[in-house]
Amino acid sequence: MFKSCCRCNFVKIINSNYLLHGPNIYYSTVEIASENNNSSIDKPKPDIKARVRAKKKPTTDVISQKLSDKSKERAVPSSRVSRMLNYGGLVAGLGLGALSESLRKQIGLSAANTYSDSSFLSEANIERIVSTLCKVRGAALKFGQMLSIQDNNFIPKEVQQLFDRVRANADFMPQWQTERLLSSELGNDWKSLFKEFNMMPFAAASIGQVHQAVTLNNIPVAVKIQYPGVAESIDSDIDTLLSILNFSKILPEGLFLEQAADVARRELSWEVDYKREAQSSAKFKELLDGDDDYFIADCFPHLSTKRILTTELLQGVPLDEVAFMDQNTRNRVSIMVLRLCLRELFEFNYMQTDPNWSNFFYNKETDQLCLLDFGASRAYNKSFVDVYIKVIDGAARYDTRVVESLLTKLGFQTGFESKALISANVEAVMALGKPFANDEVFDFSKQDITYKIKELIPTMLRHRLTSPPEESYSLHRKLSGAFLLCTKLNAKINCYNIFRDIYDSYNFK
Repeated sequence: MFKSCCRCNFVKIINSNYLLHGPNIYYSTVEIASENNNSSIDKPKPDIKARVRAKKKPTTDVISQKLSDKSKERAVPSSRVSRMLNYGGLVAGLGLGALSESLRKQIGLSAANTYSDSSFLSEANIERIVSTLCKVRGAALKFGQMLSIQDNNFIPKEVQQLFDRVRANADFMPQWQTERLLSSELGNDWKSLFKEFNMMPFAAASIGQVHQAVTLNNIPVAVKIQYPGVAESIDSDIDTLLSILNFSKILPEGLFLEQAADVARRELSWEVDYKREAQSSAKFKELLDGDDDYFIADCFPHLSTKRILTTELLQGVPLDEVAFMDQNTRNRVSIMVLRLCLRELFEFNYMQTDPNWSNFFYNKETDQLCLLDFGASRAYNKSFVDVYIKVIDGAARYDTRVVESLLTKLGFQTGFESKALISANVEAVMALGKPFANDEVFDFSKQDITYKIKELIPTMLRHRLTSPPEESYSLHRKLSGAFLLCTKLNAKINCYNIFRDIYDSYNFK
């Protein structure tokens, strides 16, 4: 039995700016002998030891994936006009809903709702938002999910719960719309390219839905199909959501929401370009060549376009399921995740920035971490990384003066902030550096990093004079996500050695 590369779970991270996950079926490029020779097109390279090991079919620990029972078949509004009409109706409905709820509260007819005391976040308005975003999908939904996945120290729990409901209820396209997209991307004879194709998707999220299929050479694959109109409406979708969030005033001040939105626009433009993902996947395959701890799935270029990705289905389980395995396995997986994260930043200067647990599968039989979702991959400037690794080293050595100076150099603070803010920034970094501080086993089940940072958040939001550097949005998302994963798995590992091995061999510019 094969396990798909796509899973729509979301994780809350310790201290990042935002995170979002869509259906993740990503791939690396397979060399093609001839576009017209089907006997060679679909065959993965057979000469890689890691691939041979990962090809073994596990007999246990395989979990099937399916759509939520609440998912509906609804056509995606594809034109800008139709999308704006849906959003316009939502905004009007929210305003009337908030007014109605306020009046009901004044005369004592409204009971306390599940989400908040705010009239804007009434149960009726929550239903309006969920219904519209599930129908329209696209960038607004994805950006909202980015915000909702942020640690609840930053984002109110009612906002997180709202987008959790949207994610859980993700709708899927009707067959006629799916077939129209397949025809426009792969040609009217697209069915002749597959031996089997299941028209009912097994996963759906904000940007696309995923179908199981079988190639002409009997290779099980996952085909991700991008919803129509989402790539063209990124700016307008995000602008609409920003208007709703600003109007509602449900987010705390100091988040620099506009800056976060600008970063989201750029990253979403990457994620809707599936050809770019292919290049990123190929780059990671090259960077990790020879390291049997990690495995990247093959893709099928003749079955993929800018809006369609076709990859082999992978074996294994998402990492949240590893939490139920034995301690040695949990430690092993945590080490692989953390070591990869540090190598990406400090060795490759190139990182897959989405730490969602479902972007990694663990194949117990081959003892490999299968890597997925390369849409949000990005490079980091060497000069930035040179300073950032010194920040982590300073935190591990608890050198507060070095950390304060380097944070200013990187642009996390101007140096003219209040002492309270500078102290809060430094303390937050010290907390994140704690696992690397001592040459001993660090017990993530007893870590108090989240609690310490939570105490600092009000000061950080109240006194910040500048938004964080652009690199930090994705970087902290990944680093914090790796820490949270280790916490989820109750890992007991020596983080000090992992970091020191990388730091001691680091080549400064």
